[in-house]
Amino acid sequence: MTRTALALALLAVTLAACTGAPPPRRTVDPAQVPDAVPRAEPRAARGNPPFYEVFGERYVVLPTADGYVERGVASWYGPDFHGGSTSTGEQYDMYAMTAAHKTLPLPAYARVTNLQNGRSVVVRINDRGPFKKNRIIDLSYAAAVRLDIVREGTALVEVSVVGPSSPPTVVAASAGPQRLFAQAGAFADESNARRLAEGLAATGIQGVTVDRGTGGGRTLFRVRIGPLDSVAAYDSVVERMRSAGFTSVMLALD
Repeated sequence: MTRTALALALLAVTLAACTGAPPPRRTVDPAQVPDAVPRAEPRAARGNPPFYEVFGERYVVLPTADGYVERGVASWYGPDFHGGSTSTGEQYDMYAMTAAHKTLPLPAYARVTNLQNGRSVVVRINDRGPFKKNRIIDLSYAAAVRLDIVREGTALVEVSVVGPSSPPTVVAASAGPQRLFAQAGAFADESNARRLAEGLAATGIQGVTVDRGTGGGRTLFRVRIGPLDSVAAYDSVVERMRSAGFTSVMLALD
């Protein structure tokens, strides 16, 4: 497949990354769908180019999935894609325990843990996406039901790759729901952090703070907006910041 054809195929995955529409009726109870069982599989012939581009952004496919662990926001995709083709060329089944990821080699297996309720599932990653900002994995409907994120549409999760030779370990639930922040910058010099915070506040953005933290063995002053009570609130703040010219924004969890 050419890079252009691949990009067009991947682009289709983005159009319904997270949906609140009710799934079509089926005799399968998604809450009872078992975890995917990790097994040794060859790298798929499709969906694994060295890199590809979607919406003008380049994604480099990782050479291996070994040791991969990431925390961030998960979404889910379902009815609009049910029966369509995944990036590996397999048919997408919203009632199977599968997922989409931007850079992990296909196929791969990962344990996905909802950090706000402790639920976890093992999924087989066979698709590309999600390409919406601040999302790290797109889950099948069945996986989203098991993790209890269908109603909200998104959740904070940990994605940890597992393999047939390394049984998955369960991630302990947080003591409480993790808080979301939009982080505009981190500085060794507190005065630089204060200047950025004042600039943000001057645009009318509320909840701007300068927090002391550490990174790379040194003290950093982090400019953050929050805590924010939902992923939707985070997205709204990020959009306001970018509209005001503050483009270097990242998701921070506490």
